[in-house]
Amino acid sequence: MPLIPEEPQIPESAQGPRATPAAGRTAPTPRPVPGPRAVPGPRSASAPRPGRPGPGPARPAPPAQRQHGSTAPAPGPRVENRSATQGSGPQIQLILAPVDGALDAAEEAVDLLLDTGRAPGDILVLTTGEQHPWAAHELSFGEASYWAQHDAGEDVFFADATAATRASDRPVVVVALNGGDDDAAARTLPTALTRATALLVVCGDSERVNSVLGAGV
Repeated sequence: MPLIPEEPQIPESAQGPRATPAAGRTAPTPRPVPGPRAVPGPRSASAPRPGRPGPGPARPAPPAQRQHGSTAPAPGPRVENRSATQGSGPQIQLILAPVDGALDAAEEAVDLLLDTGRAPGDILVLTTGEQHPWAAHELSFGEASYWAQHDAGEDVFFADATAATRASDRPVVVVALNGGDDDAAARTLPTALTRATALLVVCGDSERVNSVLGAGV
């Protein structure tokens, strides 16, 4: 009986791959994880506020609007609605506020008007004391540029009460009695009443307003 030679032992290192992927299957490629989407900006009605950038070199950012609610919350302002003495003029709305809170009350009134559908160009804001930060910022570039934005009539316009006679009529005029003497209010409120074609909003002390406009207002 012939001898059958033993089968040669194949070294383990010479063996083929231990595992072969299935035919036609490729190793998965990791997909990139999408980054966070850009969050849309705030509503367009109140932002941007006046002073949209135009052609030419960019201006430095205007002062930030005051942050409401930075102090302890207080009861909301009392609002009084009245009619003009003649009955044919604009409606008058009085928002009771102290001198140091009149400008904040005016800004809140503007926000509410924009939220309820008023166009930014419908609103003029007058201050009897310290100027609104936006007005002070824009005036630093010159009165010509400042008043050009008023004439364009595209945005809320903030002005000092002394410039009320230069401002044109708008549907809504908001007056902030945030300083100045009684003479300042005496000069501003009657002019504001003639500039407002639909609504006059006065933010200040009721006694001071009544002393100027009269008890019938």
